[in-house]
Amino acid sequence: MESELRSIGELARASGLTVSALRFYDRSGVLVPALVDPVTGYRWYADDQVLPARLVAGLRRVGMPLAEIAAAVRHRAEPAVVGRLLDAHLRRLENGLTDARRELSRVRALIDHEEHPMTTRLVLSPADLAAAIDAVRFAVGTDPELPVLSGVLFDVAADGVRLVATDRHRMAVARVPGAVDGPARRLLAPVALVDAVRELLGGGTGDGRGLPGGTGDVGVAPGGTGDGVRELSGVDGGADAHLRLDGAGLTVTVAGREVGGAALPDEFPDYQRLLGTRVPAYRITVDVPALRAQVAGRPPARVLRHEGVDVPVTVLGLDDAGGLRVLDDAALADAAPDAVRLGVNGRYLLDALDAGDRGQLLLELDGPIAPLAVRRPDDADAYSILMPIRL
Repeated sequence: MESELRSIGELARASGLTVSALRFYDRSGVLVPALVDPVTGYRWYADDQVLPARLVAGLRRVGMPLAEIAAAVRHRAEPAVVGRLLDAHLRRLENGLTDARRELSRVRALIDHEEHPMTTRLVLSPADLAAAIDAVRFAVGTDPELPVLSGVLFDVAADGVRLVATDRHRMAVARVPGAVDGPARRLLAPVALVDAVRELLGGGTGDGRGLPGGTGDVGVAPGGTGDGVRELSGVDGGADAHLRLDGAGLTVTVAGREVGGAALPDEFPDYQRLLGTRVPAYRITVDVPALRAQVAGRPPARVLRHEGVDVPVTVLGLDDAGGLRVLDDAALADAAPDAVRLGVNGRYLLDALDAGDRGQLLLELDGPIAPLAVRRPDDADAYSILMPIRL
């Protein structure tokens, strides 16, 4: 029989994979030999394994993750499935190239800044900026041991600014388009400054949620009182918001009123790595008031103790029609072992629903260990991600 098979060296030459790579893909279960000699341990492959090996080699060359390579090999007879995997990976590569260009621009800006300090200026819609702050504010961290998470990142690109906040357990992202004059720049604004900007824009709550720092380091002009910008709410909605970012901090001006403050000195985490480009298994449109009533109106399916605090766990699953439902303890116990279920912090889910500020939202979920994404159906750039809780 061995004479009818290919040795590992022969398959290596036919596929473009190295012998060591073929051994790795055997151990990983991606490309298992047709026969392994029980005495010598030699691996032997069938002729019909040449094409899968070439597929693995090609996907390996473009950097596709191992799990997705395995899925492509399993579903190679299903072009639509493999096509979705290829499309998702292409988006990941394109996003990576965009990120690399952005980072190189920032490096150049940092080098230039050493000799010629530059300021980046933006002109934005006040309503859009206020909505972006509202979309991310709930995810700002409160852990005094992680001051880098106690602010909002302003990530300026050529066509606007992206706002990002995270406390490690959840992350919220929103984007504001606008006119940009100056280099790409990242600035980490302390939450007190962000709240002051929100009040300047009108209708803000100024809710600091007990975060350290207060508003003593936030400047107000003209007519500032030194205790915040509460007198500045209700600014003319027709006026543009002018943002100025430099090495020192952020200044926002609307209709002649100005708020400014120093940036946090820390480097914000690389949030791009957390976003990913995965294609979710389920994308479900939900009625926000109804889902909120289910989450808030019934006991959580689980209560876990974490760092001395009780965490209510809301478990999401699918009903018979493929819609979303909230599972109570009894439904969770009766669920089939392969049923879709995802546990998240119930309080965090309510925050995300409120921040979404829509009658309907789009929830994306895969399974018990993948994050839950909460998106606005009419705004692809505003969404939050909740980390799952193991059940």
